[in-house]
Amino acid sequence: MTDSADRASGQSAMGPGANASGPAASGTPVIELRNLSKSFGGAQALKGVDLTILPGEVHGLLGENGSGKSTLIKILNGFHAPDPGGELKVSGEDVSLPLAPGQFRDLGLSFVHQDLGLVPELTVLENLRVGELIAQKGLYISWREERRKARETFKSFNVDLDPSALVTALTPTERALLAIVRAVEDIRSEQAARHSAGGLLILDEPTVFLPQEGTQALFRIVRNIVATGDASVLFVSHDLDEVREVTDRVTVLRDGRLQGTVETASTSEAELVQMIIGRRLESMALDSQPSGREVGLAVKGLAGGVLQGVDLEVRRGEIVGITGLMGSGFEDIPYFLFGARVCTEGSLSTEGATFDLKLMTPDRAVANGFALLPADRQRDGSVPELTVGENVMLQVLPDYKGPYGLKRRPMRKRANGVLSEFDVRPPDPALTYEELSGGNQQKALLAKWLQTKPSVIFLHEPTQGVDIGARAQIFGMLGDAAHGHGACILCASSDYEQLAAICDRVIVLARGRVIAEISGNEVTKDRIGEQVYNSVTLRESTMEAAG
Repeated sequence: MTDSADRASGQSAMGPGANASGPAASGTPVIELRNLSKSFGGAQALKGVDLTILPGEVHGLLGENGSGKSTLIKILNGFHAPDPGGELKVSGEDVSLPLAPGQFRDLGLSFVHQDLGLVPELTVLENLRVGELIAQKGLYISWREERRKARETFKSFNVDLDPSALVTALTPTERALLAIVRAVEDIRSEQAARHSAGGLLILDEPTVFLPQEGTQALFRIVRNIVATGDASVLFVSHDLDEVREVTDRVTVLRDGRLQGTVETASTSEAELVQMIIGRRLESMALDSQPSGREVGLAVKGLAGGVLQGVDLEVRRGEIVGITGLMGSGFEDIPYFLFGARVCTEGSLSTEGATFDLKLMTPDRAVANGFALLPADRQRDGSVPELTVGENVMLQVLPDYKGPYGLKRRPMRKRANGVLSEFDVRPPDPALTYEELSGGNQQKALLAKWLQTKPSVIFLHEPTQGVDIGARAQIFGMLGDAAHGHGACILCASSDYEQLAAICDRVIVLARGRVIAEISGNEVTKDRIGEQVYNSVTLRESTMEAAG
């Protein structure tokens, strides 16, 4: 790890570029930011931050929600104007701040954000070439020629996409790869116009909604981009495993301040965590509960989608994980049990009552003490246009009905108390939900449900896109709900480390069926991964024997 002087200068002890995998991780930096600051009213989002990105490197940007990462990115794309005193150099040339809207393109910068910026109703070709098509002169477009060019482009990236396909029909992985190819093509186009080399691709949380296989496909294209010299890459993520796998160096922000830039390969995960949160993180593993408690949730014969007669049980005060490869069906189970999706068969028993799952609805689930935290919190778990307080109070609105409408003052008082209790920051019920960081959005949704003391909680990727500090808090909330209040918790996730940290047992599915159950000391990240991928090995062996 670097010493304090190294961190203050923003360089690693090994020297810049010592571990870079690109062709030329030295020479004139692609980007140099010096003394970058940004204030919003009295709040300091960035204070004196330096950042240097070298040619031919993948550079990670880490920090908790609210650390200043998003603010820095928005300054680079011209959305925010920094405070006076900041300096920017692009390929050694001084560039005046603030940047004008769209100026980043002229500087060879291109962005891929979490939402990808694609138009689902248009084709792959139209999304890829929209800028070029608009710029073309004349009334005629040779679609045959455009499709040929698109296929050549995808081939150069080793990406297999049909130019005529609608984006809405693509998988999440295919959409992410399309967005990245388009971004790099923008850089190539600008390089050709300027007769220059180099550029910077900024990937802002691109893997949040991707399965593990999709993340690996994205990493392959990232490595190809730096290896061919098309661009350097700034990779923004909360996932330490991903950052450690794909980056050469990492810059860490905390509370708007630079904590240092280090060589990824020579820095341990524990050291990165300490830089991110300012302290050593205690083990996030929850104490396992004794198995003698009564069964609080029993599912029999669940079928729907690829699922084929799944049985499972959860005891009172127990957290059970369900996982498998994407497409194995594990990700559908919380939604079938809550009635958010319609299954074809199955029953659910709890509290002495048995329900036909074909007839389950969200209203019926909520009335019987069930809660659901979906993977896509923006689309499925909240009303982004409402305030934080209104979102938090959605499940308890009947308690505040008066003869002339809702009792607003006691509602606000309770919302204030709930936000403080669950450490939602800032604890301001008047903010819109969209204004919160990802971790605080998730804590707000948990607060919405946990204040009602649900007896059954269904989760799908509960810490997706959440920083490591908020992740530990969420684990604590779930542990308190299960071990403190006796809730039955069923967590569907492809994050094996998360499952190992919070679960008493883990159930593994393959091709719609339960193939393994892990419990006790066997619940480790490695053991879960072994069981998940064992299903692939068994299938391949069976196919070889049949052949």
